[in-house]
Amino acid sequence: MSKAFKREDSESGDEDDAPAAAAVAPVRNLITPAGLERLRAELNELRRVERPKVVETMAWAASNGDRSENGDYIYGKRRLRQIDARIHFLTERLKIAKPVDPAKQKYRNQVFFGATVTYAQEDGPERTVRIVGVDETGTDEQDVSWVSPVAKALLRARVGDLVRLQTPSGVRTIEVLAIGYPGA
Repeated sequence: MSKAFKREDSESGDEDDAPAAAAVAPVRNLITPAGLERLRAELNELRRVERPKVVETMAWAASNGDRSENGDYIYGKRRLRQIDARIHFLTERLKIAKPVDPAKQKYRNQVFFGATVTYAQEDGPERTVRIVGVDETGTDEQDVSWVSPVAKALLRARVGDLVRLQTPSGVRTIEVLAIGYPGA
């Protein structure tokens, strides 16, 4: 290999390979049982209902002749690529999914995955959030990912604790007011 492609501050080329290998390693994908079921249902719907419909429409459109100006065929191809990409994404996410049932949490006086937490900011109103998996956010305004800054700040906190939350506008202090788990 040419010297132009090697880092001079590195003694061996192994250091450059380490970050790339770490980036490929799968990350934990914590998910609630309900979230896992929603992902499986979406995958099943795509595989068994949507994809066959699009394939059927494309076959009909292709039988009509010229495909270059056939809107049904062109749209079908595009939609099929989108469906296949989503199926691939869901399949990969489900492979690394680690279901965690918050109803079985033993330490209910601390904030852990699946907890519903009410907190107050020093200069703002009270807010209630539920700490869920990355793939579960967006379904409810109250849900926050367990890797979000607010969830990371709240993890392991107890009622009455003051925790520091790093925000774009600076560090804020929030107080944990209540902690709840399903089935409690």
